[in-house]
Amino acid sequence: MKKNILLCCLMAGFVALQGCSTINPYTQEKQTSKSTKGAMVGAAAGIAAGLLSGDGSKDRKKKALKGAGIGAIAGASVGYYMDVQETKLRQKLQSTGVSVTRDGENIILNMPANITFASDSATLKPSFIEVLDSVTEVLKEYKSTMIQVAGHTDSTGSDSYNQRLSLQRAQAVSFELMRFKVESQRIETIGLGEAYPIASNSTPQGREQNRRVELTLLPYTQ
Repeated sequence: MKKNILLCCLMAGFVALQGCSTINPYTQEKQTSKSTKGAMVGAAAGIAAGLLSGDGSKDRKKKALKGAGIGAIAGASVGYYMDVQETKLRQKLQSTGVSVTRDGENIILNMPANITFASDSATLKPSFIEVLDSVTEVLKEYKSTMIQVAGHTDSTGSDSYNQRLSLQRAQAVSFELMRFKVESQRIETIGLGEAYPIASNSTPQGREQNRRVELTLLPYTQ
């Protein structure tokens, strides 16, 4: 029931605000305005964060991070820490097709399927691996940033197929991050299937937006 309510809220927000559009300076494509889409992407990312942040999970994560020598950020420094990281990511990702959205102290990287995966595939396109390499350059510099990798699909196909594909795609991205030497202790991976669209699934354009992998970057704080 809770999942259905959250989904209805997301879609209601989309229907009410879908007329607000602008040109993305990084992808050069027409898109939902930054404030509108930021709210929608942030809502989906917040759901993913909630699924992964139970008390037991937090305790295990803190122990793993401590064991890897990764320290937390003092509260007063968090804003500046994330501001500088956001600026560097925007510079590296300009014209790559990856959008950068700021949601409070979190940064969300939206990686659409048209640049990451072929249709019905969980194998990363070779050209996109270079983009991920650019992302990891920043992530390796800012080691107190946690990374939640969430896979999403459109509504085409069965629930079980979409769930499996979304997880496989998220795992493929996580694997590349680790291959580029981002610590595994910093990464959470989840497949969310078709449950959290950021656009309408009734049009090809909307379905294309919903087929995505999102990296939510969260500061590890004291």
